[in-house]
Amino acid sequence: MAAEGLREPREQAVSVEGLRLKYPGEERLTFKDVSFKAAPGEKVLLLGPSGCGKSTLLQVLSGMIPKATEVPMKCENRQLPRSWAYVFQDPDTQFCMPYVDEELAFVLENLAVPRDEMKARMREALDAVGLHLKELHMPISHLSQGMKQRLALASALLLEPEVLFLDEPSALLDPEGRRQIWEAVKRVSAGRTLIIVEHRIEEMADYVDRIVLFGPDGVILGEGPPKEVFARYESELKSYGIWYPGVWEDYAASRAGQQWFPRIASSSAAGSLSSLEPVVASSGEGRGRPDQENEVVNPYASVSANRCSREPQITLQSFAGQRRSQPVIALDHAEVFPGDYVAILGPNGAGKSSLLLSLMGLLPSEGTYILGGEHVVKGKRKKLRKRREQQLRQIGFVFQNPELQFVTERVGDEVAYSLLVDGMPASEAEEASRSILERFGLHGLEGRHPYQLSTGQKRRLSVATAMARQPSVLLLDEPTFGQDARNTFAILEMCEQLRRSGTAILMVTHELQIAEMAATHIWEIREGRVVSQKVSPRLHAAESDMALAEVSS
Repeated sequence: MAAEGLREPREQAVSVEGLRLKYPGEERLTFKDVSFKAAPGEKVLLLGPSGCGKSTLLQVLSGMIPKATEVPMKCENRQLPRSWAYVFQDPDTQFCMPYVDEELAFVLENLAVPRDEMKARMREALDAVGLHLKELHMPISHLSQGMKQRLALASALLLEPEVLFLDEPSALLDPEGRRQIWEAVKRVSAGRTLIIVEHRIEEMADYVDRIVLFGPDGVILGEGPPKEVFARYESELKSYGIWYPGVWEDYAASRAGQQWFPRIASSSAAGSLSSLEPVVASSGEGRGRPDQENEVVNPYASVSANRCSREPQITLQSFAGQRRSQPVIALDHAEVFPGDYVAILGPNGAGKSSLLLSLMGLLPSEGTYILGGEHVVKGKRKKLRKRREQQLRQIGFVFQNPELQFVTERVGDEVAYSLLVDGMPASEAEEASRSILERFGLHGLEGRHPYQLSTGQKRRLSVATAMARQPSVLLLDEPTFGQDARNTFAILEMCEQLRRSGTAILMVTHELQIAEMAATHIWEIREGRVVSQKVSPRLHAAESDMALAEVSS
């Protein structure tokens, strides 16, 4: 290879022509005669619905397919980058070393950076992505997922590559973290080629030179400057459920007139999620409607009355979750009632996931924890542990990392397993599983191993598995990350259905729109404490309507 300063200029930084690719066990081709190229210094965004092959194309362009990942493929021509770095959707798949400083030192050692310069280079890279650590020799496993994403990007930036592949590098970050990440990328990307996969486009739509728009079958629908693509392909963006500027406003408008708070049904209501009436059709046209007997004149009154007439599903008093005998999340007092939908907000590393893990019994806790009217038992004796497990079975849980909860080797078996454990007959569980997978956009993937799914598909499978049981309490840790607009809204609609049936929902999210439009209550966590609990704007608006109705009457 020629010396850095003597390299001849290349017409394309990376390219592929006539790409045909098919994953083993799949019936259809992921790509059929797809061509792509990016010029030196060009910034390109790959935009499309979940599961259309965007991440696969990044791996082809970088050379990881078929070198590192054996996937049958053919192409007429492929030009790989001379130097490149890659940031994965799941940061845990990227790390080679157990400690932060060792991970970064590994990169610098490969670049022959003198040891006495390493610490300053590490600090510079971490500061650029907003990861401010007091101690660099920290186990990576102690970082939150959002902090891990920042570390992965810092590691990639240290390589100073000609081409940087970014596969949703901000998916698990809070709004300020996303801003910092993209500001950091902009600062260091001058003269570099960037190929980006990202669903959240607000921070970088004006930054990229070109958008390549994919359809659900892996076909390129069109490409061009961002404003041109958003204008020319507006109908395709909406039809395929792809994120575009203003999509949240359009979603809010589509919900206008919707009965947000029908009366909550009996907590003993039978049936699985597959039997629930849809709130909004997948096409966005037409809506399911609650039964007449469940309609209420005032939607706020149904939630208010429910809180007054029922016992809390969860009561916490002087509650604290712990890691390694140290408190990581504390809460003075809280009550969550059947049908409450609590959005949990806060910066990365604040303790949001720790709260859910503590409620699920996966982290030890201190203080009062009442679930379904019973004190959750504590203690290490076998009898106490068994009783605690029985109590916590009324909770459905979705991990931040979906791979942590898969227990079978087939997508089709994953949902059915949770139903079988709850005692559903095998024939009914199989039928319910098919129906639920179809609702989550996973139909046709029943035979694949869960690990072979895209990150967005893995997330939907984990949510489907938890929702299928219709638990009394549903804990969701970032359930919409890696999702296109259609699947994000579908998950929110199914949460709303469960809420209507009496499920209490606690959802960790970085999306303020979800908190304001979907939740009934908002908790904010900072530095390991729940610092505020308030009614959401959605409920405030309903309360105002109730007050006006009372005045009018």
